Amino acid sequence: MEKLTGKDKELIRNSWESLGKNKVPHGVVMFTRLFELEPGLLHLFNYKANSNSTQDCVSSPEFLDHITKVMLVIDAAVSHLDDLHSLEEFLLNLGRKHQAVGVKTQSFSLVGESLLYMLQCSLGQAYTAPLRQAWLNMYSIVVSAMSSGWTKNGEHKSD
Repeated sequence: MEKLTGKDKELIRNSWESLGKNKVPHGVVMFTRLFELEPGLLHLFNYKANSNSTQDCVSSPEFLDHITKVMLVIDAAVSHLDDLHSLEEFLLNLGRKHQAVGVKTQSFSLVGESLLYMLQCSLGQAYTAPLRQAWLNMYSIVVSAMSSGWTKNGEHKSD
């Protein structure tokens, strides 16, 4: 796994902390953006019959639970910035789970774009080019591990 600079870690920690304790509303912004970028992903979250809209999805209790889990994964990554390697097995398994439910690895980059969009909306002028790059650096480490798990899961299915 790649390394983050001390400045990257500081920027990420400070920006994440500034979002406050209740991060679910920020996750709603992130996923709303994701569905704008790739409307086809919405079908993966059909919790209600006849629910085809983003609003129906992001307001369902099941999806809010999913958002909570996603925000906890980001929390874990931020909490382990000094040792992201310790999350490698967890991230590999997360990649496997995403492969199993039909998520394509190309969607991982859209999630990254959506995360950056949410940070930009939430942080306003505090969202700077160095901050954006720090988050990109961290996200690329996370996605690399998840993609490895995704690929390994696909290999096991073709055996």
